[in-house]
Amino acid sequence: MAIRLLGILHAKHILRRSNSFAKQAASMSSDVPKGYLAVYVGEGEKKRFLIPVSFLNQPSFQELLSKVEEEFGFDHPMGGLTIPCIEDIFMNLTSCLHELL
Repeated sequence: MAIRLLGILHAKHILRRSNSFAKQAASMSSDVPKGYLAVYVGEGEKKRFLIPVSFLNQPSFQELLSKVEEEFGFDHPMGGLTIPCIEDIFMNLTSCLHELL
């Protein structure tokens, strides 16, 4: 239980450290339903996805966020969390996570 809590806290910490994310999230909150998070996915052109906040509890999504932090840092020019991976891989991951919920 303590390991899972640490993972959740780490994921929340990643989201809080992004100043641009926090600023844009406040201004665009009407675009994102309660309980969801906007993320931008893609290596070149980014596509916007709305994902349930509950994904932050999932170890595979936490691992993805950690890799994004290591490789991409906290520069999120799109205003939301930017995940620079292939869109198909992200969609496969989120499909698996939806099945778990």
